[in-house]
Amino acid sequence: MDARLAKGAETRRATLRRAVEVASVEGLEGLTIGRLAAELDLSKSTIFAHFGSKEELQLAAVAFAADIFVETVVESAMKAEPGLPRLTKLIDNWLAHSRDRVFPGGCFFAAAAAEFDARAGRVHDAVEQSFDSWMGLLSQLAAAAVERGHLAADTDTCQLAFEIDALCRAANAVAVLTGDDEPYARARVGIQTRLRNSGGQ
Repeated sequence: MDARLAKGAETRRATLRRAVEVASVEGLEGLTIGRLAAELDLSKSTIFAHFGSKEELQLAAVAFAADIFVETVVESAMKAEPGLPRLTKLIDNWLAHSRDRVFPGGCFFAAAAAEFDARAGRVHDAVEQSFDSWMGLLSQLAAAAVERGHLAADTDTCQLAFEIDALCRAANAVAVLTGDDEPYARARVGIQTRLRNSGGQ
């Protein structure tokens, strides 16, 4: 029983790993149970047993991508000194996450948001929830920087989070389109300027 459970977990993880790779380039609508079965040399019934429907597969891919994002972007940032150092580390991690193509298509959630922004449904809601969590974390870390005197007391932390996210997304979009890493450097300069204007050193 333990061996079967372990094999099932391994199959699910391998399927989701391939699913997020495909979705980051071709979109979540590009995911089908038949395609993943063929690419992973599995039966359709095996993958269907894990997910049951295309929508459930899409939702699982969003959750799996979120786990990878937390592992590669958030966890090490939270070990940095509270305040501006932690916020800066989070931003650096995000830019590296896109630049290093943890997902082949760049930021998974930027692609998913563009695909589902005008749609209704459970997948849209899951993508929106991930976006809200990201913006909430940026705002939270910015507020901590204000509390420690690293940023000016009158800093609008929600506005700051919005601008940081906008520069990161722009860098991701242009870099993926052009294959050039320069947009990441430009985004970093823009963010550093914004932080200095808010009292950050």
